[in-house]
Amino acid sequence: MTAKTINPVLKQALELGPAILFFAIYMLIKDRNFVVFGTDYSGFIIATIVFLPILLASIATLWVLTGELSRMQIFTGVVAVFFGGLTAWFNDASFFKMKTTLVYGSFALLLGIGLLRGQSWLQWVLGAALPMQQEGWMILTRRLLVVFVLLAIANELIWRNMSDATWVTLETFVFPAVLFAFLMVQISMLGRFMIEPEARDDEAQNHAQDKAKDSQG
Repeated sequence: MTAKTINPVLKQALELGPAILFFAIYMLIKDRNFVVFGTDYSGFIIATIVFLPILLASIATLWVLTGELSRMQIFTGVVAVFFGGLTAWFNDASFFKMKTTLVYGSFALLLGIGLLRGQSWLQWVLGAALPMQQEGWMILTRRLLVVFVLLAIANELIWRNMSDATWVTLETFVFPAVLFAFLMVQISMLGRFMIEPEARDDEAQNHAQDKAKDSQG
């Protein structure tokens, strides 16, 4: 399916909407218990169960409208469904809370593997949206790896020692805000490594010429 451009506001709503709806649903029913087929479920468990189809519908809508899904979206969706399913099956909120640790920890691990190979796998994911020299990508990748590790540790400390309401609030708003603020600051700091449109055109032209020479040779 060919990639298509959609309204950025709609795209943002589809990406962030499920988490915000989870927060809203949880806050509405957090103090209630529900009996389903003879089993007592907390408001957190029910909010998690309701969240999963909302998340899947959002991902499916993004795929239909854009014709593609990022690897990060697919991975996050799979992990959320898996741990959400465990949460519902075992009636234990811990599984869904651990999901965030796994996501951030996995991102850190993948970035670390790439760095050990002398590569920025972050560039592979975001390179088209953020043209930057290789040196800039390596710096950003190292710094983002540290942030992912810190967020994974923070998540473990928070869900194990604080209330459900605190964790839900931080998970929904604070963690994403920290990542967004970090990326904005880093983009500003790494401005000297950004590739201007003219430079990208020259680079693409040089690459095409090199390929043509190789084919002739």
